[in-house]
Amino acid sequence: MSDSSALGHIRPWRHIERRQSRQIMVGSVPVGGGAPISVQSMTNTPTADAAATLAQIRQLEEAGADIVRVSCPDEDSTAAFKTIARAARVPLVADIHFHYRRGIEAAEAGAACLRINPGNIGSIARVKEVVQAARDHGCSMRIGVNAGSLEKELLEKYGEPCPDAMVESALNHARILQDLDFHEFKISVKASDPFLTVAAYQQLAEAIDCPLHLGVTEAGPLRTGTIKSAIGMGNMLWAGIGDTIRVSLAADPVEEIKVGFDILKSLGLRHRGVNIIACPSCARQGFNVIETVAILEEKLAHVSTAMSLSIIGCVVNGPGEALYTDVGFTGGGAGSGMLYLNGKIAHKQANDGMIDEIVAQVEAKAAELDAARAAQAAALKAAE
Repeated sequence: MSDSSALGHIRPWRHIERRQSRQIMVGSVPVGGGAPISVQSMTNTPTADAAATLAQIRQLEEAGADIVRVSCPDEDSTAAFKTIARAARVPLVADIHFHYRRGIEAAEAGAACLRINPGNIGSIARVKEVVQAARDHGCSMRIGVNAGSLEKELLEKYGEPCPDAMVESALNHARILQDLDFHEFKISVKASDPFLTVAAYQQLAEAIDCPLHLGVTEAGPLRTGTIKSAIGMGNMLWAGIGDTIRVSLAADPVEEIKVGFDILKSLGLRHRGVNIIACPSCARQGFNVIETVAILEEKLAHVSTAMSLSIIGCVVNGPGEALYTDVGFTGGGAGSGMLYLNGKIAHKQANDGMIDEIVAQVEAKAAELDAARAAQAAALKAAE
C-alpha cells in the first residue's frame, strides 16, 4: 500500500517511462541514469556566517534534502564553505556566479558540485583551471541557464528569451566542458514562465544525454510558487524528464523540500513521509476534518517512512479510501468513527482521542515497515 510503483504491472496508467540519461555523482548522491530523483534547496543565510548557514542546512537535512546549494560570491564565503562542507551530512553545491577563483576555492574546500556557466567566467585558460580543480577534488558541475540572464548575443539573435535561445546557451556551455573531456555535468534551463521552462527542457532533453536539473525559477511566494512549480515540473516529470529538482520559492527553504517531495509523491516517483489523503469536508462530516488534518500534519512531520493515511469525514468515501491506505479514519455518528489498519476495520474510535490514536498507529506502522525493509536489506546482503 505504501509503494504505488510496485503496482505498476496492474496499474499501467500509473507508469512513467523516465528519459535515459547518463549518470553523474554529486558527492555520494547519484544523479541520472535511473537513480531516484533527488530533491534540492538552497541556503539564504550569508555564507560567511558558517554557523547560521550550517544551522539552515541542518533544517534542510531534517526535511529530507538530498543536496543543498550554497552561494559563494566572495572569498569570505569560500573560506567559510570549508567548515560548512565538513559538517554537512549532505553533498553541497557551491554557486560561484561568474568568479572562476571562487570555483577553484570551493572545489578545494569540499564542494561536491560547482554551479557554473563556463562560458561566462572568462578565458579558456580560466575554465581549464576550474575544470582541473573539479577533477582533482571529485567535483561535478551544473550548467545553469536562466531566461533572465541569457547572453547578449543570443538575445540579439532571437529577440527575446525563448526555448531555442536557452537550449543554444546550454549546449554552448556544455561544449566547452566536452572539449576539455569533462563530462561530469548536469544542465538546467529555467525560466519563471512555466510554458517557456517546459518547452526549453523538452528541447534540451532531445539534444543531449546529460542529467537534467529541473526548476521553474523565481516561482514566487509559497502558494502561487508551489502551484506554478507543480504545473511546470509536474508536466516534465510525468513525461519522464528530470533527474534532480529544486522548487524555487520566496519562502523558508524547508518549504521547498516539502513541496518537492510532495510533487514526486503525487507522481509515484519518490516516497518519503506520510501521504495524507483527506476529504475537503462537508455537512456530512462526523468531525472537524480540516482542523484534524492540520494537527496531524504537524504531529507526523517527524515520520520519514513512506506510508499512507486517509482521513475522511463520513462513510460515503471513507471506507473505500481506507482500503488502500496503511492507516485510515472515517467519521461516523454520535462522536465516534472507525479506525482502519491495512485496509481493514480495526476498531471504533471516539473522536475525543482520535488524534493520539492515529499518531500512535502511524508510528507503529512506520516502525513495522522500517523493520521489514531492514530485514529485507539484510537478507539481500547475506545472499550476495
